[in-house]
Amino acid sequence: MALPELKNWRFDVDFEQIGWLTIDTPGAGVNTLSREAIVELETIVSHVEELANGREILGVVLLSGKESGFIAGADISEFDAMSDYSILPEALRRTHAIFQRIENLKVPFVAGIHGFCLGGGLELALACHYRIAVNNDKTRIGFPEVNLGIFPGFGGTGRSVRQAGPIDAMQIMLTGRLLKAGAARGMGLVDRLVRHRDNLRWEGRKAVLQKRQSKPAPFIKRLMALGPARPYLVNKLREETAKKVSREHYPAPYALIDLFEKHGDDWRTMSAGEISAFVPLMGSETATNLRRVFFLSEGLKKQGLRGERKPQFNRVHVVGAGVMGGDIAAWCALRGLSVTLQDLDMERIRPALERAKKLFQKRLKKSREVAAAMARLEADVEGKGISRADVIIEAVVEKLEIKHKVFLDLEAKAKPTAILATNTSSIELERIAEGMQDPSRLIGLHFFNPVAQLPLVEVIRSRFNTDAEVALGASFALAISKSPVIVRSAPGFLVNRVLMPYMLGAVERVEKGESKELIDAAAIAFGMPMGPIELMDTVGLDVGKSVAQELGHPVPEGSKFAALVNAGKLGRKTGSGFYTWEKGKAQKGPVPEHPDLASLGRELVKPLVDTTEIVVAENVVASADLADIGVILGTGFAPFLGGPTKARHDGKA
Repeated sequence: MALPELKNWRFDVDFEQIGWLTIDTPGAGVNTLSREAIVELETIVSHVEELANGREILGVVLLSGKESGFIAGADISEFDAMSDYSILPEALRRTHAIFQRIENLKVPFVAGIHGFCLGGGLELALACHYRIAVNNDKTRIGFPEVNLGIFPGFGGTGRSVRQAGPIDAMQIMLTGRLLKAGAARGMGLVDRLVRHRDNLRWEGRKAVLQKRQSKPAPFIKRLMALGPARPYLVNKLREETAKKVSREHYPAPYALIDLFEKHGDDWRTMSAGEISAFVPLMGSETATNLRRVFFLSEGLKKQGLRGERKPQFNRVHVVGAGVMGGDIAAWCALRGLSVTLQDLDMERIRPALERAKKLFQKRLKKSREVAAAMARLEADVEGKGISRADVIIEAVVEKLEIKHKVFLDLEAKAKPTAILATNTSSIELERIAEGMQDPSRLIGLHFFNPVAQLPLVEVIRSRFNTDAEVALGASFALAISKSPVIVRSAPGFLVNRVLMPYMLGAVERVEKGESKELIDAAAIAFGMPMGPIELMDTVGLDVGKSVAQELGHPVPEGSKFAALVNAGKLGRKTGSGFYTWEKGKAQKGPVPEHPDLASLGRELVKPLVDTTEIVVAENVVASADLADIGVILGTGFAPFLGGPTKARHDGKA
């Protein structure tokens, strides 16, 4: 049987009778398993079966033709159409059958993995007989489906339990955590590691000739899926999941646990049971909204300079070593840039260096990598790094006269091509740029606290800026793995503008005697990641007061809020604010009973939703879509609702 012309795959058999199958999705930067690709794969599998039956092939090695990696998963752009109940079950059954035919082949079928191997890509790899992966920092292996409101649907639930054991397999599926190659090898998801992508063909050839077969997890690792141990594990999984999300808001992880509870003792039955459990999730409101959030987030990557004009950023200089400035500097160093950090003296810089080391130790693990990151972060009291920097970020106290002085000095010393940026949280750029020889050079790069956790950077555009200058700022945000949202210079910009009425409304309730624990619990019941009082403490009461004043909401003297600020009790960073803080955690009392926490939460969040619509109407952001993704990334606003304007449209807020 001759193969028809293929769009997504290439297949040929060499002189040693080894088949080489390459996936190369046309017109895309990453490979995906589209419906067309799966239909073509079915044809290829039939061809391989014929060759194997005729003893014309010894085995197959599956590789990727993309620099970016193996397979990034199913084609998410098809998910809305696939949600149709008349289409999805049969499509899933067909894919299950194809993957099972691969596993049933009489000859070895080997996967060679580099870069991203995610979702459906990992499910295909697990159906192969043997898996080889490149052991470098670019390789990432995992099941991120839970972030889209679903779980693996191509047989990956059962096969991952078979290979990694129930504890590890369920953890990676429930969290969406991506593994490095070494961790995947330790779990049993990968069988062999190589140093470079060029080694995949050689190792794949040897795996075919030696008829290598992956081994399932040892019995001791599979024990928790059997007999009375499984109910215990199921209860623990539900307890841990409930600490993070509710079943009402995010049904997918609970549906996965239910599937494991029912069929976890037999990986084949668990894989087959995916189909009936998966179908209702795909068309759910949560999954639909999470897909929207995904596409909005992906769209932010198009805001930087593109093509030949793509800039290179090597050196960053940060002025101000406080919590924000120090953490911005640490993040840039973590992302591989050389950073100089300036403040008035070493006493002010030293705490930032200590926090940076803790971040590096947490993220990088290996001591040599931590040392290298620390070497990239240099204390610079005298500001010697200014003249060499490609990007200069001011993060001093939120006082206009001080910012003026800083930028007059920076403009005189910086090289002409350097980005000059302020991390102001609320002051319009036009006011900061007064007195500069070229005010068009100043843009805003507004990061959010904690910098290492929140992905958003507001790229602030003043009336002096050109498109190119703003796009350059967005390019820098993307270069350090942040998500840029372009915002017009206006008091509070986007996130602080919508947050402040919400937070101050909650503070006002506390001032009147309502329980801060109840208020925070209600916001979380609505779907916020953190309550407004705890958030105010996290942001810093001094910052909150300053932003409130900038937005025309002065904090009344004699209020509890003002008294805390005057006493230096500024929240998390000082160990005391509305809450007492110990080891970075707010110490909360019991939550008073309330008949409808979620309803109270909607009431609390209403000022945020209302203000988002006002911001869109005032063209502070270009669209409601950008407002939604900006507020989600900057505040954690319930992603399962799709953003504040989407939630208002759907009657959910």
